[in-house]
Amino acid sequence: MNDVHPIRALWCNASNGVIARISHHLASRQVHAARTVVLVPYAQLMGVARDMWAEVAGAGFAPRFETTRNWASDTGGFLPTGYDIAFDMARDLVTAQSLLMQAGFGNERLALSGRVVELAMQLAPLAAAELPQDRAVWSQRVDRVADAGHESEWFKIESALIRIAIVWAATSAYATDVLFSDAARKQVDALIVLDGYQADPLTQKLVALWGDSAVHMSLKHAPLSDARAEVPPAAALHVALDPEDEAALATACVLRHLAEGRAPVALIATDRALTRRIGAQLAAQGVPTHDETGWKLSTTRAAATLMSALRACAHDATSDQVLDWLKSAADTSAESPADSSMLQLMEARMRREGQRDWLAWCAHLARREREQDLALLTFTEAIEARRAPMARARPLGDWLRSLCEMLRAAGQWDALAADIAGAKVITALWLDDLSSDGGEFDGARHTLAEFTAWARDVLEDGSFKPATGGHAPQVVVLPLHQLLGRAFGAIVMPGCDDRRLPASPEPPGNWSKAQRAELGLPSREALEAAQRAAWVAALRNPSCELLWRQSDASGEPVRPSPLVQALQLDHAASVATDPRTVREVPLNPTLRPMPTGDRLPIENISTSVYEDLRRCPYRFFAMRQLGLRSADELDAEVDKRDFGNWLHAVLGHFHEALQKAPTSDLALRKSMLASAQKSATQEFGLSEAEFLPFAAAWPAVRDGYLSWLTKHEADGTVFVEAEPWKEQSLGNLKLVGRLDRIDRSPDGRAFVIDYKTESAAKSKDRIKDPTEDTQLAFYAALVADDTLRAAYVNVGEKSSGTQTVEQDEVVDARDALVAGLIHDFARIAEGAALPALGEGAVCDHCSARGLCRKDFWELAA
Repeated sequence: MNDVHPIRALWCNASNGVIARISHHLASRQVHAARTVVLVPYAQLMGVARDMWAEVAGAGFAPRFETTRNWASDTGGFLPTGYDIAFDMARDLVTAQSLLMQAGFGNERLALSGRVVELAMQLAPLAAAELPQDRAVWSQRVDRVADAGHESEWFKIESALIRIAIVWAATSAYATDVLFSDAARKQVDALIVLDGYQADPLTQKLVALWGDSAVHMSLKHAPLSDARAEVPPAAALHVALDPEDEAALATACVLRHLAEGRAPVALIATDRALTRRIGAQLAAQGVPTHDETGWKLSTTRAAATLMSALRACAHDATSDQVLDWLKSAADTSAESPADSSMLQLMEARMRREGQRDWLAWCAHLARREREQDLALLTFTEAIEARRAPMARARPLGDWLRSLCEMLRAAGQWDALAADIAGAKVITALWLDDLSSDGGEFDGARHTLAEFTAWARDVLEDGSFKPATGGHAPQVVVLPLHQLLGRAFGAIVMPGCDDRRLPASPEPPGNWSKAQRAELGLPSREALEAAQRAAWVAALRNPSCELLWRQSDASGEPVRPSPLVQALQLDHAASVATDPRTVREVPLNPTLRPMPTGDRLPIENISTSVYEDLRRCPYRFFAMRQLGLRSADELDAEVDKRDFGNWLHAVLGHFHEALQKAPTSDLALRKSMLASAQKSATQEFGLSEAEFLPFAAAWPAVRDGYLSWLTKHEADGTVFVEAEPWKEQSLGNLKLVGRLDRIDRSPDGRAFVIDYKTESAAKSKDRIKDPTEDTQLAFYAALVADDTLRAAYVNVGEKSSGTQTVEQDEVVDARDALVAGLIHDFARIAEGAALPALGEGAVCDHCSARGLCRKDFWELAA
């Protein structure tokens, strides 16, 4: 490695360094350094330039090293007014909507405003480079780029939007306008522009206006005439397997450079997700990063909290959206609707009963008359009272005030204000600066959906950069072009593949090549030249490591960047060794678990609880005694299980109605079934679209069931009750369960019926061995009758229709089950082991498989 870093040589070389060239220019023009402004390409370079000047020139007066924005801010304050482009998405979206209304796009203003802002942001730097009095002429000159030459409606609208953006950019004032004033000229005798990788229209205009008092100087290295000869051998290549491996490999590279004293390390951000993953791994090692790029404000937890509140207030909000909002609320006191215990109870009920729609849940709970539902109903009504005020349309200023009130009522405001990202969210949405009259945000009325879209766009445009803590950073995250003029001990560049590091970047915007040329926007060729120049600057660093992956997370192959491929062809870089150290992990066999459950007694035993014990004792221990069951998803698609639950409810409603108004008329029975179907659909909160997959099968199921019912009733069997809750004591145990249905046979015996929507063959297979069929025997034990009948009623849609699959030996099966149940739970109370069996089909879909570690038992062999 050379003793002098290439970047230090660029600044400090005594003959042709940047500082020497600036000093020579000032001396030749006899200009005092204090009355000189040196414009640098980006803000981070200001401090670098000052430090380099102090090191080379020593004590004394120094030029002002500024960016155009910083210089303008120091020269004169600027506050956008009226239709000025504010470079603030919250204001600019509102201004764009107003301009669209004036242009005759009132109905489409909300959908098109984002596109107008996007176009205006691309045109604003070009307009800002024109003298204020010349912008009208500039507007007329570039207006022809709006003529797409097509007659389609889309191109007509796009052309209109371009014209709106051009007029907006041309009539706007800009903070940098002060640099064109005589006051700025009087304060400065010499202007020096250090050019970056791309030409800047504003600095070019300033140099032209200042004439002999201004000069361009290159900050770039001289172009490489022979890349092979000048690329240092320290450039190293690393090939990772996938994104996770790439992040781990990049982290190891950074840690190795820090351990070897090459700080600070530049971590190039070519892929934000990858960079954040690397940053998280570095933070886990106690190495903080200074991120100069930041990430979208919308991805912060604070923004997610605010957006969850808005989504929860939508008329068609799902239960998951409301739960997400309530869980993010900071206020969890017992007096608040965000009471944690009630929230947990409500979520458990929602998941158990499949209530995916919030309004359907409110209606469902309002229909319940049980006393234990009153507290939950009160809690739900309190939440709904908080949502209700957000329903009506209102001006944007009123929306902002309502959002503030809602956040304060939910206890979320203080938490947002105390958080760094939360404070940024509040500022971005102007929630901290609301005048009593709504200020500039009053105007057209917005619905909740429109206001939510506005807030989403504002947060999506915002950027969040975490605080650095005030210490000199060991790792700096920055884009490739900000390596210009800065010295780093090492450079680690992950994401060097053809997708994240193309040789020729895609120009921003939808402008054609001719339009870009007409407007003065950088061409693809200019962007490619800038990319390659930044690439060369990275390779000049004494320690540069390039990483890419062989495949993405989806498994799709990924090729290295053309820039990397050129290095490989020129043999200008070498494949480096993996910086990660290999550790030998001793074999630790996983033994079959043998827990005991005597300290976790269960008093209420249901058929599913006992079936888990019989299938696998460890599953019973994990799922029942420890209660490690996973929560059901509320937004899952309707499946056959949902259809079965719905069918149970339909048949229950139907038989209760038939019991009150007996009839054998087939037409009336179909009508009763239709009413039962409607009631069950409302009860389960199913829409027509969700029920559609089963709607085609329902007529066949209905007709088959009615045909079976006629035969079932022919021998005198009568319906008694639907879905009764039964309890039966067995010493210290209590058998509990809800039966599908109980009929009464002509001889007076109870007839226990359990509906099944499975295949008839599977139902028949259940009863082959009476002692293996837990369900009917358990249900029989819940009924107090000594003798009874029990059967599965297989409700099918095929030609076989509905069938009765009766268990003829149910009494013997019941007695054996009761004896076995008492014996099994007595052994558990005595401390008998509950081993994982690891046998049969029960393991195929067992939720406890990851706990028993069945797949790793072979290591113990």
